[in-house]
Amino acid sequence: MELRQLEYLVAVVEEASFTKAAARLHVTQPGVSSQIRQLERELGQRLLDRSGRTVRPTEVGATVLEYARSALASVAGAQLAVDEYTGLLRGRVAVGTVTMASALDLPGLLASFHRRHPAVDISLWEASSDELAAALTAGRIDAAVLAPAQASPPGVELQIIADEPLVAAVSRDDPLALAGRDRLALTELADRTLITFTHATGTRGDIDAACAAAGFRPRIAFAASDPRVLARLAAHGMGVAILPEPIVRDHPEGLHVLSTRPALRGRLALGWRAAGAESPAARAFLAHARRTLKHLA
Repeated sequence: MELRQLEYLVAVVEEASFTKAAARLHVTQPGVSSQIRQLERELGQRLLDRSGRTVRPTEVGATVLEYARSALASVAGAQLAVDEYTGLLRGRVAVGTVTMASALDLPGLLASFHRRHPAVDISLWEASSDELAAALTAGRIDAAVLAPAQASPPGVELQIIADEPLVAAVSRDDPLALAGRDRLALTELADRTLITFTHATGTRGDIDAACAAAGFRPRIAFAASDPRVLARLAAHGMGVAILPEPIVRDHPEGLHVLSTRPALRGRLALGWRAAGAESPAARAFLAHARRTLKHLA
């Protein structure tokens, strides 16, 4: 019995197909079939039921499958232990992020970690803050950049990495600009067309909540994840944009900026499971990210 045979058995059962298992393992389908048949001959039992449209384990196969997974996990654990001892880190890290994270150079963060640990595979997933928090607690991702509500999501710990003021921005010929206004009550936006982020950015949730607290539902006409698009729409007189102040101040076409009362703010945070990372690679990434992002708060 070889570890390769056990690996093939697990893959076939999980994929319910010899063809899909072969693609996952980057080997030929006949090679997978041959190794499984050899394993069955050695054990003297059929491990897989091939009679249906999908491949399923037999009763004996299901029992062997448990031992196969345990054996493979033990081998992987031994390799990790050796890698940690020798300073070579292997494994996988899954990172999530909201669509708009202008305050953070996430590609730079991932690249600097890769230079330190080139044997670790890194994947990136984009979703809303609520989806990212759920993925963290479920163990589908190891870390996430999200825009949290005032309270931390259950089962998630946060490190705030950005806390920026949000302002209203209009074109130079907007009545608010012509009147020389530099601030306005949030309730004054109840009858105005608003331009702001999509729900996936997280900041949108803060804006919606503030408007609800002020007693109205915002009339969102334009929503996008790219703040430069939103700023240009406002500059062309398409409505009032709600954007992070640094983005508005640096807009080349010129915008009239107004602060709001109550003041709006947009936050970004690094999140991770409160129970802690499950793998050495994930623990190393979190330590690197927390250390690198500490100065941004």
